[in-house]
Amino acid sequence: AIQSVELELPKVQFEPTITKKENVLLAVRADESGTCQVFWQMTPINSTELLQRASDNLKAVVDQFGDNIKPDDIPEVHIRGDVNTPYKCIGGVIYTMQNAGFVKVGFISQPSVAPQ
Repeated sequence: AIQSVELELPKVQFEPTITKKENVLLAVRADESGTCQVFWQMTPINSTELLQRASDNLKAVVDQFGDNIKPDDIPEVHIRGDVNTPYKCIGGVIYTMQNAGFVKVGFISQPSVAPQ
């Protein structure tokens, strides 16, 4: 069964990107009390777990390629953030992923609807 985290994504004009299976997909939102919630794929994760899992993930990719690694081999972080998520939640995830060693962070959004 397919599951998804309910989010209302920002609508923007964009160029679609091709994603690699090594890329990390995170969803970020805040609950009713304003507490930040982060999901790795579909699994809720706290900031300590996020840093550890991200570090382990990046290390595994680097170890896999060894001395032959190229910049394009390094995975990216793709963040889906609900349009109503406070910036502190998104910023905290970016900060954590950068501390883990990820240098490319992108955002997933919905295409805007063309005016009719």
